[in-house]
Amino acid sequence: MCTNVNYVKFGGKVIKLTWHYGLPSKRMQTRQVYGVIFAPDGRIMLKVSSENGKKEYSLIGGTTEDFDENMIATLTREVSEEVNTTLDEKIEIIGYQKVEGDGKPKPYAQVRMAAVIKQIFEKRPDIDGGEIYDRLLTTPEKAIKLLNWGTIGKKIIKRAVKIAKKQFNIALCCQKDEYV
Repeated sequence: MCTNVNYVKFGGKVIKLTWHYGLPSKRMQTRQVYGVIFAPDGRIMLKVSSENGKKEYSLIGGTTEDFDENMIATLTREVSEEVNTTLDEKIEIIGYQKVEGDGKPKPYAQVRMAAVIKQIFEKRPDIDGGEIYDRLLTTPEKAIKLLNWGTIGKKIIKRAVKIAKKQFNIALCCQKDEYV
């Protein structure tokens, strides 16, 4: 079910992003997997990078690799590589963005999943590029603002919160921002 369309300028091109709940069709290639990662207290972990002194916030995840068994393996690997954190086996699909117009021959999917933190380890350099990211635990409402992804971003986080409450039995109780 298509629920929202956004057009964004990127690299001199206008890219069409169409949000869908559920899984992409098997015919559509999944190129990226990102997670809304919940702490047991209901806060969401965001990856924080700094560019020219300005903080940039993002979900954790990245590009699928040929050796990844599935989307869960991609998300688990990326969370470990980028923020040295492990996930509980509770991982659920939120939906995907269909990406068109970025110069690739066929549309592809950017999948979004919800997951729960199992353990957070000491920060270390990302295997890809060596950057050490900060990790912020924040409320879902603040995550929506920090990500600044408009309507689609709000829908992703709101759906993830529903999954966290229903599927993961997480009560959203902590209101304090914390770098971990």
